[in-house]
Amino acid sequence: MENKKYSSYAQIELELKILKIERELNLKRVVLNVEKTKESLLPKNIVKSFLGDYKSIVSNNIGTIINIAIPILINWITKRKRGH
Repeated sequence: MENKKYSSYAQIELELKILKIERELNLKRVVLNVEKTKESLLPKNIVKSFLGDYKSIVSNNIGTIINIAIPILINWITKRKRGH
């Protein structure tokens, strides 16, 4: 950190006020991040997150799933009708 030269006590006081406000803001950010982390680790939010990820995977790959499932389903139905 470089040394600053001040020409008056008013400049020093202003710099101290700015640093104090920055420190308070950073502390509030840390507290907010801790609260968000605690909230995201609640069991209900973990389940919601998992289900949301699962839904997005399924919705993104629904065409592939259908293309795989339909032939298997048709094959199963035809075998069942034949009595195998």
